[in-house]
Amino acid sequence: MVDDDRDIRDALCELLEDEGYRAVSASNGQEALVYLNSREPPCVILLDLMMPVMDGWEFRRRQQSDPRWSQIPVVVITAAGKYGASSIAAEQILPKPLQLDRVLEALAQYC
Repeated sequence: MVDDDRDIRDALCELLEDEGYRAVSASNGQEALVYLNSREPPCVILLDLMMPVMDGWEFRRRQQSDPRWSQIPVVVITAAGKYGASSIAAEQILPKPLQLDRVLEALAQYC
C-alpha cells in the first residue's frame, strides 16, 4: 500500500490484515522502492498517484524499468479519477473513496 495519507494507509492495512492478507505500507514512491529493494516482492501494489517526494507515476516508471519488480501488478487508488490515472499502466484503477469490496476483488485476482 503506497499512499501519503496515513489514515488511509493505516485503515486499509488493518482491514486487509483482518481479511487474512499481510499488508505493508509506504508513504511515497521512494519509500516503496526502498521496501522493494530490501524484501520479498508483494503479490500486488496498491498505489496512490498524488504524493510528495515521489508520486505514483514516477514510482510506476521506475518499477516497470526494473526486471525484478516489473511483473508485480499495480492497482491504482486515486482521487484523480480515471482521466487523471489514464496515463499510468495499471491493471486496475479504483477511485477514492475506496469501496472495500472492490479492493478485495482486485486483491483476489493477484494474491
